[in-house]
Amino acid sequence: MRDGIGLTNGFWRAAVGLAAALAVAACGAADGGGKGGVDDAMVAQTEKDGVNWLSYGRTADEQRFSPLTQVNAETVGQLGLAWFSDLDTARGQEATPIVVDGVLYVSTAWSMVKAYDAATGKPLWAYDPKVPRETLVKACCDAVNRGVAVWHDKVYVGTLDGRLVALDAKSGKVVFDVPTIAAGSQYTITGAPRIVKGRVVIGNGGAEFVARGYISAYDAATGKLVWRFYTVPGDPGKPFEQPELAQAAKTWTGAWWKFGGGGTVWDAITYDPETDLLYFGTGNGEPWSQSLRSPEGGDNLFTSSIIAVNPDTGKYVWHFQETPQDRWDFDSNQQIIAATIAVAGKPTRVLLHAPKNGFFYVLDAKTGRFISGKPFTTVNWAKGLDPVTGKPDINPEAMYDRTGKVFVGLPGATGAHSWQPMSYSPKTGLVYIPVNDAGFPYAAAAKDWKLAGQGFETAIDGAKTAMPADAAIRAAAAAGTTGRLVAWNPVSQSAAWSVQYAGPSNGGTLATAGNLVFQGTAGGSFHAYAADSGKTLWSVPTQTGVIAAPMTYSVKGEQYVALLVGWGGVFDVAPGVLATKSGSTRNISRLLVFKLGAKGVLPPAPPEKDRVLDPPALAGSAAQLNEGAGHYGRFCGVCHGDAAIAGGLNPDLRHSATLSDAATWQSVVHDGVLSQNGMVGWSNVMTPEQIETIRLYVIKRAHEDKAIEAAAKGKTR
Repeated sequence: MRDGIGLTNGFWRAAVGLAAALAVAACGAADGGGKGGVDDAMVAQTEKDGVNWLSYGRTADEQRFSPLTQVNAETVGQLGLAWFSDLDTARGQEATPIVVDGVLYVSTAWSMVKAYDAATGKPLWAYDPKVPRETLVKACCDAVNRGVAVWHDKVYVGTLDGRLVALDAKSGKVVFDVPTIAAGSQYTITGAPRIVKGRVVIGNGGAEFVARGYISAYDAATGKLVWRFYTVPGDPGKPFEQPELAQAAKTWTGAWWKFGGGGTVWDAITYDPETDLLYFGTGNGEPWSQSLRSPEGGDNLFTSSIIAVNPDTGKYVWHFQETPQDRWDFDSNQQIIAATIAVAGKPTRVLLHAPKNGFFYVLDAKTGRFISGKPFTTVNWAKGLDPVTGKPDINPEAMYDRTGKVFVGLPGATGAHSWQPMSYSPKTGLVYIPVNDAGFPYAAAAKDWKLAGQGFETAIDGAKTAMPADAAIRAAAAAGTTGRLVAWNPVSQSAAWSVQYAGPSNGGTLATAGNLVFQGTAGGSFHAYAADSGKTLWSVPTQTGVIAAPMTYSVKGEQYVALLVGWGGVFDVAPGVLATKSGSTRNISRLLVFKLGAKGVLPPAPPEKDRVLDPPALAGSAAQLNEGAGHYGRFCGVCHGDAAIAGGLNPDLRHSATLSDAATWQSVVHDGVLSQNGMVGWSNVMTPEQIETIRLYVIKRAHEDKAIEAAAKGKTR
């Protein structure tokens, strides 16, 4: 599955003295950063005082730690709602706001951008890139966007349909709009751009849909492409774009390039001024099943890896592959933190990483040398890591595409840690990780599997089994599907404390010098914990699930804490019945901003609907129903939920009025009459007869779940 503003030369960590003070003083409040906007001097000042939040991870090293202390363990109980803004996109909200001298910039779902007065919430401007809604079918995990970048007088956003757009920071008017993908390709952008030494660095998502990964750097002033680094080799019959790809090609077999290969850079991008290296994570191989993409095995470089390059040229420096021969969707796109910790008793610059595969890695930031790695949750796909190389000892039973048997993997495809950012506190020495405990059943694709016309189903290639309509099995699966906040000590490779949640896919974290850790939950609450002990110090309901990470800033001496709320993302659209395990499944998209002593109140939340299943009569032969289940799992389940149970954002097809009208069903699913709503037609992939089998399968599923609901009601009477 897919799918920080790295800044300036190494000198900026030095004291900037009077020049920095004058530069900051020249920036007027609520004016988008003054005449020069964000520059090296402002970055250096913000590194120290925390007044602004200038990048996705606050600082280039992505620690998400704020030095602000007005809100602290003693005062946090006085936090109240200062202002809020309802958003006009009822999809998952994943962005971290950026604040520059009293102006708050934030992206929302569908890649829209908004600017507010950061103290009052007054809207300043709004921008809509008008992403075609049919692009949604190319996005594995909702129409989300994780944030913008700001440099000089421009705000940058990557759009779901693959464009890099620069906006005037004061007016929101478009300065340039450049494509980052080829026309007609299956890529998307959901991640936040980073600014690295005057360049905008951005990757793409799409490793489920015939995509070959790459990362690009564009001139921040003009939008001109400066360099591009490909993460997997292309057709070996053609010249390789980079010399290291020739070596990477030796780790692949078959005709992998026809599938794209995967390895997309859909999120993690970190620049470390101390090493002057740019680090990024890469995604899963594509298709998921290695037997399909690389039939004779191999490590499949550089999928599921961390790669370091020269930020000026994009030239390769080193790589570390965390999950060789990935067949479990174990991306390494989770946030990469650069920090200095004790290694063998000596201060060492390292990278801290908790990817989807469940191991916490400590790597030497300069060389990529493996220092240590331990599981931060239950892991059964590997027996452990080699203490010298860090290479996993893969459990033979986990190679489901070789054994032909179903393997229930821990972690599952959701990942032990997904895109939700973790944070690191130099004060406590702990990393605060949003952990998912959720298994996933993997199974080999059918022997006659082949790439369909548009390739929308490529990576998911049947490598899962649908949740059966059995109340006992569902209850057991739900019991094993939980979430936690874990405070992890990277030196001892052990948990210092943890907080248990009902389900997975909770929000990212923020650590502060006030001995606080903030996190929103999928269950619809926002918490502050003591960073050293995990004690709950403050909590407030949010009326909807939270998946985004909070941030903090200061205006005129007052500290604010801001958070986007709005349930969505992959754990809503794909897991089916388990999507309700986390708590709130309704989407109320808002920006919430808190400060000490504020007394704001949210309007009452609308009541949640209690929908009753009332499907048309059962129809279809056993062969048709079996065929329909296969087509549904291959083309529909990633959006409408496992076993035709939707999580909340997308329509639940068991309740669809089109089930009782085969002609209307065909007009939607075959002809695409609702393509402007994101529901494309599948006429070039499936025949009308195949599409009809999906309708018959959904009717069957609705009847099965109606019987389960009736039985449950009978037991409670």
